[in-house]
Amino acid sequence: MDFVELEAIEGLRWPWNSWPLSASEASSLVVPLSVMCTPLMEVTDLPVLPYDPLVCGQCRAVLNPYARVDYQSALWMCPFCFQKNSFPRSYAGIGENNLPAELFPTYSTVEYQISSRIPTPHASYSNANIASHWGRTGLSSSSSSTPPATPSGSSQASSFSSSGAAGVVVEGGPAFVFVVDTSTEEGELRALKNEVLHVIAQLPENALVGLVSFGHIVCVHDLGYADCSRMVLFHGERDLSSEQVRELLGFSTSQSQKFRKPFSIQRPGFLLPVADCEFIITSAIEDLCSLPQPLPGHRPLRSTCAAISIAVGLLEGCSPSCGGRIMVFTSGPATVGPGMIVETDLSMPIRNHHDIISGSSPHYRKSCNYYNQLAQRLSNASLSLDLFACSLDQVGAAELRIPIEKTCGFMVLAESFESDQFKKCVRCIFKQDSEGHLKMNLAASIDIVTTKEVKICGALGPCVSLRKKNSLVSDKEIGQGGTHSWKLGTLTSKTCIAFFFQVNNEQKDPSAFLIQFITRYRHGNGSMRLRVTTVARRWVVVRSPEIAAGFDQEAAAAVMARLAADRAEKCFPRDVIRWLDDNLIQFAAKFGDYVSEDPSSFRLASNFSLYPQFMYYLRRSQFVDLFNSSPDETAFFKITLNREGVVGSLIMIQPTLFRYSFDGPPIPVLLDVSSISPDVILLFDSFFHVVIHYGSKIAQWKKLGYDKDPNHENLRKLLEAPEIDAEALITDRLPVPKLIKCDQHGSQARFLLAKLNPSVTQKSQVVDGTEVIFTDDISLEVFIEHLQELAVQG
Repeated sequence: MDFVELEAIEGLRWPWNSWPLSASEASSLVVPLSVMCTPLMEVTDLPVLPYDPLVCGQCRAVLNPYARVDYQSALWMCPFCFQKNSFPRSYAGIGENNLPAELFPTYSTVEYQISSRIPTPHASYSNANIASHWGRTGLSSSSSSTPPATPSGSSQASSFSSSGAAGVVVEGGPAFVFVVDTSTEEGELRALKNEVLHVIAQLPENALVGLVSFGHIVCVHDLGYADCSRMVLFHGERDLSSEQVRELLGFSTSQSQKFRKPFSIQRPGFLLPVADCEFIITSAIEDLCSLPQPLPGHRPLRSTCAAISIAVGLLEGCSPSCGGRIMVFTSGPATVGPGMIVETDLSMPIRNHHDIISGSSPHYRKSCNYYNQLAQRLSNASLSLDLFACSLDQVGAAELRIPIEKTCGFMVLAESFESDQFKKCVRCIFKQDSEGHLKMNLAASIDIVTTKEVKICGALGPCVSLRKKNSLVSDKEIGQGGTHSWKLGTLTSKTCIAFFFQVNNEQKDPSAFLIQFITRYRHGNGSMRLRVTTVARRWVVVRSPEIAAGFDQEAAAAVMARLAADRAEKCFPRDVIRWLDDNLIQFAAKFGDYVSEDPSSFRLASNFSLYPQFMYYLRRSQFVDLFNSSPDETAFFKITLNREGVVGSLIMIQPTLFRYSFDGPPIPVLLDVSSISPDVILLFDSFFHVVIHYGSKIAQWKKLGYDKDPNHENLRKLLEAPEIDAEALITDRLPVPKLIKCDQHGSQARFLLAKLNPSVTQKSQVVDGTEVIFTDDISLEVFIEHLQELAVQG
């Protein structure tokens, strides 16, 4: 079974593609029943239907190819709840050889361009617009392998042109509020301003923009007043409610004297279309100045959380209908006001992992609680929060991770605003499609409908549970659970969420079960879209070979990585490693082929053979092992893991390694210290870092300039090849990885050595010229030997 090809059709990866009939048998599989779902994956030949969907009146599932249709009575039976529903008059021409696209057998995924008045998927849909649209794109012979097409002479086609498109593009585009830290050093601030100005110049004219700058004081810039620079100032230490912020900004109708503004603004201009304020916002950004440096021995006064809270209040007051982003650019930690993480006195260090785990960090818990409340406000307003932190020290990303992840925002950590890494990340977010629309989908929600035998446990990923329960929701909660509906501030074509399920009761009649994913979002062109993916999988009896045959070890590793990262939030690293090891031993004992008490007889089938290797590298990864990572870096790693698909997750767990030599084209090699050689170049990709590692001989030839000698053309080509491939890796990845070039035995070679299997250590017999890793960690070979010994004891 080719799971990658199946994912390209469905946007889904299943660790288990066949499910056992009972809950007890499902729990014995060790890897939970789950789906890695990429809701908006770019699917080839995806039909976009310009009308509203038909929805079951009972379970709210959308009409799909698995529905039973009675053409004579114009009824369809929902395959989830078996409720009979009537077709509207617009479907009068339906027949076995004349199907609408949503019933076409090869379309497991369809997308609707719906009218803006359509409520969320779990509410009632209006079918008023279907009559004039479905005939144009929805009819085809059910036996044809080609996409549905308009039948000749169809009476519906003429009515389509007279009624107009159903997907209404609302006035005004998405909202972007740029929150700029003016405590940044002057040179860094200049680079930051240039990048923000570049972004604004690329925005569509209908995009709404706002500007907030902050240090100790938070300044909300009025972009609707052209006579002079005007702004509303807020004290950074005050914790203002949403209503108080709106009152001070002039959006509230309250007559409270306590917070009444001292001057009257007829039309607050804090959030305006780019076309109306481009000159003013450009001037305001150019006029931003770096605040005076603090006294020696002190950190700058920085009210980051207050600035974010006020930006949220600004967007809540303006009520943008297309969703929006709050983009925070900072160079240091919050030192005043709500959400502060450290005092201004440099003698007080920023919290580390031990402080957080032991509870000795005085500000961490309070700050997290505040950001939890902020995350809820952002979610209610369909907003996302992005953090761009450029600093050599921590900035409080560990606390900010909460609202960023829950709203599906981006977190970017870089060393400088002048770095290419920062610039590429920002520009990648604002990419445009061929029609000039932003490749940015906002105000998204996801609903799941299942057949009654399957219950929904929850989700791990960048989403918020809406706590909407029905009979399909399990009492067992995993991650964001207790619901069948989730909300996301934004959604890209690569955003992936892990959904978890459980078997409801033992099935007496083995057959297929269904799961439907309903994703509602606002497209970059402003129209509302509804993507519906309906898939079926089989129930199988106990010990059926189909269970093992349908195991996707790559998807299983990605799911276990998310579970381990989630567990690491509540446990010590050693407890997470013990949990991973216990699960792996149970897994090997269940699916291994062996003679009891004979480790040498242990074997795993080919579709299970890589799974122990993935677990070995997972337990050594930055998601579990916190050594040599700050809380900010750990937060960055985990937030990226929780939004990446299977392929990206695997690169984070077990990085890729390619060897370049004079012997031929580049080839993949083992992630092992033995792959290092003096006369080869290695290209290492850990998702977060891309390392070009030059062997000692290659590095020496390079220093001597042999690559510039026409007589050594082969050396020049050898040096160019990994650089070209590294640039290709960096181009389409967000966040953009850091590119590192290092020589064998150089200091930066540690980025590579830390991830290699230590098959040769200081305890080994070392041959001259062999690379050595100084560590007490066990090698992969020893790990597998121990696994085999423990697995066969059961």
